[in-house]
Amino acid sequence: MLEEETPLIDAEFYLIRAPCRSRFQRDNDVVTHTCAVRDLHFLKNAAVWLYFHFAAEVSWSIILSGGKMPTNPTRDRINPETIDTTPLRRPGWINVRAPSGENYENLQHLMRSKSLHTVCEEAGCPNMGECWGSGTATFLMLGDVCTRTCGFCDVKHGRPDVMDWYEPERVAQAVKKMDLKHAVITSVNRDERRDGGAPIFAMVIRRIRQLLPGCSVEVLIPDFKGSIEALRIVMAARPEILNHNVETVPRLFKKVQPQDRYEWSEAILSHARKLDPEVLTKSGIMVGLGETFEEIQETMRDLRTWGVDILTIGQYLQPSRKHLPIRRYYELEEFKALKEYGLELGFKWVESSPLVRSSYHAGEQVRALSAVHKKLYAT
Repeated sequence: MLEEETPLIDAEFYLIRAPCRSRFQRDNDVVTHTCAVRDLHFLKNAAVWLYFHFAAEVSWSIILSGGKMPTNPTRDRINPETIDTTPLRRPGWINVRAPSGENYENLQHLMRSKSLHTVCEEAGCPNMGECWGSGTATFLMLGDVCTRTCGFCDVKHGRPDVMDWYEPERVAQAVKKMDLKHAVITSVNRDERRDGGAPIFAMVIRRIRQLLPGCSVEVLIPDFKGSIEALRIVMAARPEILNHNVETVPRLFKKVQPQDRYEWSEAILSHARKLDPEVLTKSGIMVGLGETFEEIQETMRDLRTWGVDILTIGQYLQPSRKHLPIRRYYELEEFKALKEYGLELGFKWVESSPLVRSSYHAGEQVRALSAVHKKLYAT
């Protein structure tokens, strides 16, 4: 039997495979799969079962044919011998303090005990201590190895492990244990799957709401290669915020994030608004990679045209000499000007300063703007 604090995973239309002896019992529209480890619910709809069991899996030969996949996952992106990646000296207004304190150490221990990853740690976020202290954390799902090679990113690249279908349960239990006010769920890219791992996002949204009512959920999703079907799976769970970062201006896409396409980002963000107008949409831009001020403004106009509600703008900080170099540091007045311009364009909320990252002040955004949250927890 399962422990009382770990009830059945509400999978609805998602297949979760467990290697064990099993028996199946029909109950109206639901097939209950009883396993020695735990009980999981599947839809009996054969088409859905076949999709997630077979069609969602893509041969690794397809992925490998697009480029070399490192045998051992690596954080390296750039060869310093072929391009000058010498870090620029940081200006005085960028002061990153290392996270510390009893609360931080307790949360870090909790993450390790549940075999979880946070993008806060993986990406070396400068706001980790502040966010964890205010009841916000960003969980990295679908493993900790990405199939893409974005030049700014410090997450490992390589061939990832098989999908862990129990990960949503562990994340939700951690959210409950941490008593978070706002949980941000993001992931690596899983290009070996046609659905990009979208079911995992939907599962964790629903499970967090079961275990910790009142905790708002934001998902920071990949572009799913522009797949509206994958997006539809996530949107059906109705997160308070659907976030997808364009990261940079169109001209630099191939240099900064070579496997991404601007049109895929457009498809995801614009269709999210069409699928559910009450779900807030959000995107983010890093500056300092070689773009012009005018290109940033043009990208901001695109995002607003796509229906994006919330915008974050922050300074790119080079993780190591084996990542893209910083071309320049933006000054505080420039960040202020971009915020004012964003508000003039009609964004409902703009965070713009050097250390701003995707989840910065995210909980406040939900409480101020989210119709979904208000309907879920109306008093």
